[in-house]
Amino acid sequence: MGDVLVLCYHGISETWPAATSVRPGDFEDQLRAFVRRGYRGATLAEALTAPPAERTLVVSFDDANRSVLELAAPIMAGLGMPGTVFVPTDYAGSGEPMGWEGHQDWLGTEHERELLCLGWEQLRGLVGEGWEVGSHTCSHPRLSRLDDAAISRELSESKRVCEAELGVPCRSLAYPYSDYDERAVKAAAEAGYGFAVTVPRRPQSPLPLQWPRVGVFHGESANRVALRARSRRFAPSAAMRAALALRRLAG
Repeated sequence: MGDVLVLCYHGISETWPAATSVRPGDFEDQLRAFVRRGYRGATLAEALTAPPAERTLVVSFDDANRSVLELAAPIMAGLGMPGTVFVPTDYAGSGEPMGWEGHQDWLGTEHERELLCLGWEQLRGLVGEGWEVGSHTCSHPRLSRLDDAAISRELSESKRVCEAELGVPCRSLAYPYSDYDERAVKAAAEAGYGFAVTVPRRPQSPLPLQWPRVGVFHGESANRVALRARSRRFAPSAAMRAALALRRLAG
Protein backbone atom coordinates (compact mmCIF):
# COMPACT_ATOMS: atom_id res chain seq x y z
CA MET A 1 0.00 0.00 0.00
CA GLY A 2 2.95 2.37 0.36
CA ASP A 3 2.81 5.07 3.00
CA VAL A 4 -0.73 6.15 3.92
CA LEU A 5 -0.71 8.93 6.50
CA VAL A 6 -4.02 10.03 8.02
CA LEU A 7 -4.09 13.32 9.94
CA CYS A 8 -6.87 14.22 12.37
CA TYR A 9 -8.03 17.83 12.73
CA HIS A 10 -11.05 19.41 14.36
CA GLY A 11 -11.63 23.18 14.21
CA ILE A 12 -9.61 25.69 12.21
CA SER A 13 -9.59 29.15 13.78
CA GLU A 14 -7.39 32.22 14.09
CA THR A 15 -8.66 33.03 17.59
CA TRP A 16 -10.12 29.92 19.27
CA PRO A 17 -7.54 28.67 21.79
CA ALA A 18 -8.99 25.17 22.22
CA ALA A 19 -6.47 22.33 22.25
CA THR A 20 -8.03 20.84 19.12
CA SER A 21 -8.18 24.14 17.20
CA VAL A 22 -5.45 24.86 14.63
CA ARG A 23 -4.67 28.28 13.20
CA PRO A 24 -5.17 28.57 9.42
CA GLY A 25 -1.56 29.57 8.82
CA ASP A 26 -0.27 26.60 10.80
CA PHE A 27 -2.69 24.31 8.96
CA GLU A 28 -1.43 25.45 5.57
CA ASP A 29 2.22 25.19 6.62
CA GLN A 30 1.65 21.64 7.86
CA LEU A 31 0.04 20.49 4.62
CA ARG A 32 2.61 22.22 2.42
CA ALA A 33 5.39 20.47 4.33
CA PHE A 34 3.90 17.08 3.44
CA VAL A 35 3.40 18.11 -0.19
CA ARG A 36 7.09 19.02 -0.37
CA ARG A 37 7.92 15.54 0.90
CA GLY A 38 6.00 14.00 -1.99
CA TYR A 39 2.62 13.29 -0.41
CA ARG A 40 -0.50 13.42 -2.56
CA GLY A 41 -3.95 13.99 -1.07
CA ALA A 42 -6.84 11.53 -1.10
CA THR A 43 -10.00 10.76 0.83
CA LEU A 44 -9.85 8.02 3.44
CA ALA A 45 -11.75 5.50 1.32
CA GLU A 46 -9.54 6.22 -1.69
CA ALA A 47 -6.34 5.96 0.31
CA LEU A 48 -7.28 2.65 1.90
CA THR A 49 -8.49 0.97 -1.28
CA ALA A 50 -6.57 2.53 -4.20
CA PRO A 51 -4.00 5.04 -2.96
CA PRO A 52 -3.07 7.46 -5.76
CA ALA A 53 0.61 7.69 -4.87
CA GLU A 54 3.39 5.91 -3.01
CA ARG A 55 2.95 8.57 -0.32
CA THR A 56 -0.70 9.38 0.33
CA LEU A 57 -2.01 11.99 2.77
CA VAL A 58 -5.56 11.91 4.16
CA VAL A 59 -6.64 15.15 5.83
CA SER A 60 -9.58 14.27 8.07
CA PHE A 61 -11.77 16.41 10.32
CA ASP A 62 -13.85 15.24 13.26
CA ASP A 63 -17.08 17.07 14.24
CA ALA A 64 -17.74 18.83 10.89
CA ASN A 65 -17.19 22.30 12.36
CA ARG A 66 -18.23 25.14 10.06
CA SER A 67 -14.62 26.24 9.89
CA VAL A 68 -13.85 23.14 7.82
CA LEU A 69 -15.76 24.69 4.94
CA GLU A 70 -14.96 28.32 5.66
CA LEU A 71 -11.22 28.08 6.33
CA ALA A 72 -9.80 24.60 5.68
CA ALA A 73 -11.45 23.79 2.35
CA PRO A 74 -10.09 26.84 0.47
CA ILE A 75 -6.55 26.11 1.65
CA MET A 76 -6.85 22.48 0.60
CA ALA A 77 -8.36 23.41 -2.78
CA GLY A 78 -5.30 25.55 -3.41
CA LEU A 79 -3.13 22.49 -2.79
CA GLY A 80 -5.30 20.19 -4.90
CA MET A 81 -6.34 18.11 -1.88
CA PRO A 82 -9.73 16.62 -1.01
CA GLY A 83 -10.65 15.94 2.60
CA THR A 84 -12.68 13.56 4.73
CA VAL A 85 -15.04 15.04 7.30
CA PHE A 86 -16.85 13.04 9.99
CA VAL A 87 -20.24 14.45 10.97
CA PRO A 88 -22.25 13.84 14.18
CA THR A 89 -25.61 13.56 12.45
CA ASP A 90 -27.81 14.83 15.32
CA TYR A 91 -26.09 18.22 15.02
CA ALA A 92 -25.83 18.67 11.24
CA GLY A 93 -27.77 21.79 10.32
CA SER A 94 -29.44 21.93 13.73
CA GLY A 95 -28.06 25.34 14.69
CA GLU A 96 -27.27 23.90 18.13
CA PRO A 97 -23.67 24.15 19.36
CA MET A 98 -21.85 20.85 19.84
CA GLY A 99 -21.46 21.28 23.58
CA TRP A 100 -20.49 17.80 24.63
CA GLU A 101 -17.70 16.80 27.04
CA GLY A 102 -14.62 18.80 26.17
CA HIS A 103 -16.64 21.53 24.46
CA GLN A 104 -18.98 22.62 27.22
CA ASP A 105 -16.56 25.21 28.61
CA TRP A 106 -16.89 27.22 25.39
CA LEU A 107 -20.68 27.49 25.55
CA GLY A 108 -21.81 31.04 26.21
CA THR A 109 -18.41 32.49 25.31
CA GLU A 110 -17.26 34.50 22.31
CA HIS A 111 -16.07 31.20 20.81
CA GLU A 112 -19.44 29.43 20.88
CA ARG A 113 -19.88 29.82 17.12
CA GLU A 114 -16.88 27.54 16.66
CA LEU A 115 -19.09 24.72 17.98
CA LEU A 116 -21.65 24.94 15.17
CA CYS A 117 -21.88 22.00 12.77
CA LEU A 118 -22.11 22.17 9.01
CA GLY A 119 -25.52 21.65 7.45
CA TRP A 120 -26.43 18.97 4.94
CA GLU A 121 -26.46 21.36 1.98
CA GLN A 122 -22.93 22.44 2.86
CA LEU A 123 -21.84 18.83 3.25
CA ARG A 124 -23.37 17.97 -0.13
CA GLY A 125 -21.30 20.79 -1.58
CA LEU A 126 -18.12 19.25 -0.18
CA VAL A 127 -19.07 15.87 -1.64
CA GLY A 128 -19.51 17.61 -4.99
CA GLU A 129 -15.95 18.92 -4.66
CA GLY A 130 -14.58 15.39 -4.23
CA TRP A 131 -14.64 15.20 -0.44
CA GLU A 132 -15.76 12.20 1.58
CA VAL A 133 -18.30 12.55 4.38
CA GLY A 134 -18.25 9.84 7.03
CA SER A 135 -20.09 9.24 10.28
CA HIS A 136 -19.06 10.51 13.69
CA THR A 137 -22.05 8.70 15.24
CA CYS A 138 -25.36 10.45 15.97
CA SER A 139 -24.70 12.19 19.29
CA HIS A 140 -20.91 11.88 19.84
CA PRO A 141 -20.95 9.57 22.88
CA ARG A 142 -18.17 7.53 24.43
CA LEU A 143 -19.11 4.25 22.80
CA SER A 144 -17.46 2.04 25.41
CA ARG A 145 -19.90 3.39 28.02
CA LEU A 146 -23.01 2.41 26.03
CA ASP A 147 -24.88 -0.88 25.98
CA ASP A 148 -24.87 -2.99 22.83
CA ALA A 149 -28.20 -1.69 21.52
CA ALA A 150 -27.16 1.95 21.92
CA ILE A 151 -23.84 1.34 20.15
CA SER A 152 -25.66 -0.30 17.27
CA ARG A 153 -28.09 2.60 16.98
CA GLU A 154 -25.36 5.26 17.06
CA LEU A 155 -23.47 3.57 14.25
CA SER A 156 -26.27 2.27 12.03
CA GLU A 157 -28.58 5.29 12.29
CA SER A 158 -25.84 7.83 11.62
CA LYS A 159 -24.80 5.84 8.54
CA ARG A 160 -28.40 5.71 7.35
CA VAL A 161 -28.89 9.46 7.79
CA CYS A 162 -25.64 10.30 5.99
CA GLU A 163 -26.62 8.17 3.01
CA ALA A 164 -30.17 9.55 2.89
CA GLU A 165 -28.99 13.17 3.06
CA LEU A 166 -25.98 12.90 0.76
CA GLY A 167 -27.12 10.29 -1.75
CA VAL A 168 -23.81 8.43 -1.65
CA PRO A 169 -22.59 5.45 0.40
CA CYS A 170 -21.22 6.23 3.85
CA ARG A 171 -18.19 3.98 4.08
CA SER A 172 -16.23 5.41 6.97
CA LEU A 173 -16.56 6.17 10.67
CA ALA A 174 -14.56 8.06 13.29
CA TYR A 175 -14.96 6.85 16.87
CA PRO A 176 -15.75 9.88 19.11
CA TYR A 177 -12.94 10.58 21.59
CA SER A 178 -11.16 7.60 19.96
CA ASP A 179 -13.11 5.64 22.57
CA TYR A 180 -14.25 2.21 21.44
CA ASP A 181 -14.08 -1.46 22.38
CA GLU A 182 -14.54 -4.81 20.67
CA ARG A 183 -18.32 -4.37 20.72
CA ALA A 184 -18.02 -1.10 18.80
CA VAL A 185 -15.73 -2.66 16.20
CA LYS A 186 -18.19 -5.52 15.77
CA ALA A 187 -21.11 -3.10 15.48
CA ALA A 188 -19.22 -1.04 12.88
CA ALA A 189 -18.71 -4.14 10.77
CA GLU A 190 -22.35 -5.17 11.15
CA ALA A 191 -23.53 -1.66 10.19
CA GLY A 192 -21.59 -1.96 6.94
CA TYR A 193 -18.67 0.40 7.43
CA GLY A 194 -15.56 -0.44 5.48
CA PHE A 195 -13.24 1.75 7.56
CA ALA A 196 -13.10 3.29 11.01
CA VAL A 197 -10.44 5.59 12.41
CA THR A 198 -9.03 6.50 15.78
CA VAL A 199 -6.21 8.54 17.33
CA PRO A 200 -4.37 5.96 19.45
CA ARG A 201 -2.33 6.84 22.52
CA ARG A 202 0.26 4.18 21.67
CA PRO A 203 1.41 2.39 18.50
CA GLN A 204 -1.46 0.47 16.97
CA SER A 205 -1.73 -2.04 14.14
CA PRO A 206 -3.43 -0.51 11.09
CA LEU A 207 -6.61 -2.55 10.60
CA PRO A 208 -9.59 -1.45 8.48
CA LEU A 209 -11.91 -0.78 11.43
CA GLN A 210 -9.15 0.46 13.75
CA TRP A 211 -7.04 2.67 11.50
CA PRO A 212 -4.65 4.98 13.39
CA ARG A 213 -4.42 8.71 12.68
CA VAL A 214 -1.98 11.37 13.82
CA GLY A 215 -3.83 14.04 15.79
CA VAL A 216 -2.86 17.67 15.19
CA PHE A 217 -3.25 20.21 17.99
CA HIS A 218 -3.13 23.90 18.78
CA GLY A 219 0.20 25.64 18.30
CA GLU A 220 2.06 22.76 16.67
CA SER A 221 4.59 23.65 14.00
CA ALA A 222 4.84 21.88 10.66
CA ASN A 223 8.11 20.33 11.79
CA ARG A 224 6.52 19.01 14.98
CA VAL A 225 3.64 17.36 13.10
CA ALA A 226 6.03 15.89 10.54
CA LEU A 227 8.23 14.50 13.31
CA ARG A 228 5.30 12.78 15.00
CA ALA A 229 4.13 11.42 11.66
CA ARG A 230 7.60 9.97 10.99
CA SER A 231 7.65 8.33 14.40
CA ARG A 232 4.74 6.03 13.58
CA ARG A 233 5.74 2.41 14.10
CA PHE A 234 3.75 -0.46 12.59
CA ALA A 235 4.96 -4.07 12.57
CA PRO A 236 5.38 -5.37 9.00
CA SER A 237 3.12 -8.31 9.74
CA ALA A 238 0.37 -5.97 10.93
CA ALA A 239 0.70 -3.77 7.87
CA MET A 240 0.54 -6.82 5.64
CA ARG A 241 -2.61 -8.05 7.36
CA ALA A 242 -4.19 -4.63 6.91
CA ALA A 243 -3.29 -4.49 3.22
CA LEU A 244 -4.74 -7.95 2.60
CA ALA A 245 -7.92 -7.10 4.49
CA LEU A 246 -8.38 -3.91 2.48
CA ARG A 247 -7.89 -5.73 -0.79
CA ARG A 248 -10.64 -8.15 0.23
CA LEU A 249 -12.95 -5.23 1.06
CA ALA A 250 -12.22 -3.66 -2.31
CA GLY A 251 -13.16 -6.89 -4.04
